[in-house]
Amino acid sequence: MNLVLLGAPGSGKGTQAEKLAKKLGLFYLQTGKLSREWAVKNDKIKKIIESGKLIPEKIMTEFVMDYLEKNVPDGKNILFEGFPRFISQFEDYEKWLKSKDQDIEAVISLDLREAEAVKRLSSRRICDKCGEVYNLITNPPPKPNRCKCGGKLLRRKDDNPKSIKVRFKYYEDNTKKLIDFLDKKGQLIRVNAAQPIDFVFEDILRKLGVKNQS
Repeated sequence: MNLVLLGAPGSGKGTQAEKLAKKLGLFYLQTGKLSREWAVKNDKIKKIIESGKLIPEKIMTEFVMDYLEKNVPDGKNILFEGFPRFISQFEDYEKWLKSKDQDIEAVISLDLREAEAVKRLSSRRICDKCGEVYNLITNPPPKPNRCKCGGKLLRRKDDNPKSIKVRFKYYEDNTKKLIDFLDKKGQLIRVNAAQPIDFVFEDILRKLGVKNQS
């Protein structure tokens, strides 16, 4: 099963992707994390990410396709989170899968309003040791400013209101076009991301036709 998980900034894509990958035994391709790791080695990419903008379309596509060939050459059981963002990227990914005799089973869109996205992302914190992600509102840490591993919780540089609004505009101008395109083709599963985390997960499983017996 190959899945694509899309959605507005702050919609909980990472949280839901982790739960889905564990539940369904999928290779989780976390493009946001890969991009940040790439930024450590590339100042140009680092500046783009910290400004809240997206990595140029063609550059990101080549980066992801190269990563797939090296890590999942058979094209099976992949969960994409946050990619593709553009119609052309989606078509490139489909072509790559077809070259492996594979297909995309479902594309899931986590829908969230901008005001809620700003509220959520302004409250997001990440552990400086293990990378665990918390949200002071929806998923608070066990102790103030501390991860369960003991690491210090930090706010990402692009998790400020100005950068968040830039990211949301990019989403509206680009990814939302892909979502609307897939919706018209009947290839999209829409989920209300404003619900509590477990409710969103149950909603996704139900719409995928998967029973949750955990």
